[in-house]
Amino acid sequence: MIVLSNKLFNLPKEKLNKIKKELIYLLIVFIVAIIIFKVVFYNEGLFNVLKTIASLFWLFLLPGYSLMFYWEEKLDFLERFIIGIVLGIALVGIFSYHLGLIGLNIKLHTIVLPLIIIISGIIINFRK
Repeated sequence: MIVLSNKLFNLPKEKLNKIKKELIYLLIVFIVAIIIFKVVFYNEGLFNVLKTIASLFWLFLLPGYSLMFYWEEKLDFLERFIIGIVLGIALVGIFSYHLGLIGLNIKLHTIVLPLIIIISGIIINFRK
């Protein structure tokens, strides 16, 4: 069983409020993206649009954003959001290529790779 550090639960109140506020912003962006995609792809069902947006968020946005949260004091939400998308696309693409060369099946890339990047972003932020 993995024992989590006590440091994880003793976050300052201002940091915890900042994380909650940013999660609300990400939820708003998620909902707006669903609405935009549903308008653009009006022939598609809502479930297909939801799957597409969720996969884009999981593959590109969340990994890059979790790494960009390190610069929360220096950059605004929108700046970290945009740079995080570009960073997520770059990291997932580069690491996916190299994992393919190593021999990891491509079916696992969509699950393992974003999870590793998100966890490493969380570890980097908590060690800060």
